[in-house]
Amino acid sequence: MGDSFHLSTADLAALAFFLLAWWLHTLASDGKLVSRISLTMAMNVQREAWMRTMAEREIRIVDTAIMSGLQQGTAFFASSSLIALGGCFALLGASDQVLAVLNDLPLNATSSRSAFQIKVFGLVLILAFAFFKFGWAYRLFNYCTILIGAVPIAHGEASRNPISETAVWRAARMNMLAGKHFNSGLRAVFFSIGYLGWFVDPVVFVLSTLLLLAVLVRRQFFSAARQAVIGQPPGLGKSWSIRPDSQ
Repeated sequence: MGDSFHLSTADLAALAFFLLAWWLHTLASDGKLVSRISLTMAMNVQREAWMRTMAEREIRIVDTAIMSGLQQGTAFFASSSLIALGGCFALLGASDQVLAVLNDLPLNATSSRSAFQIKVFGLVLILAFAFFKFGWAYRLFNYCTILIGAVPIAHGEASRNPISETAVWRAARMNMLAGKHFNSGLRAVFFSIGYLGWFVDPVVFVLSTLLLLAVLVRRQFFSAARQAVIGQPPGLGKSWSIRPDSQ
């Protein structure tokens, strides 16, 4: 009976590949693996630029509105993670019915009820990780709002004094940390989609992980969104237009 709790070698190999892909993508996105600037790193530069621009504004309604939008988006994903967690526990209660569906698939490697439940618990861990990341990001965005309020109101060169520079640095750093944790939670949600392939077959698990990784790598390093952040418009005096014809 104890053997039924052990996953096959193929299962373990596919799981190791999944975790390795997740880890490598995290390092690459944070600029610790490749020299090419990722979308995440490019946006961090813009976060700092935002805080420096904010320091020179006397009325900061637009900044607080942006922070409110960031918090609302984070709260949405945190709530979605909790709902998904509840779905996983419901899935455990309906293990027999789900196994009956999986057994009808041509590539089914879930040999026992116990193995299926282990995989569900793995999905629970991923979603729980995402929830805690979103929850912490929400709190950090709240702290960032307070730090924005603590930035002295000054204009021009007066905003370059050490006190203002320190306040701006703190707000920018907190903003980047909040964004980092939000991205970690979002990355966990994305990888949970690839994880679903494990319920079908280890080979499908590897393929779904590769497909997901290809999509995420493209968005971080080769997407039009990245080009929009780091790109430059034509020279001054030349006409140009924005054509959102790709993702």
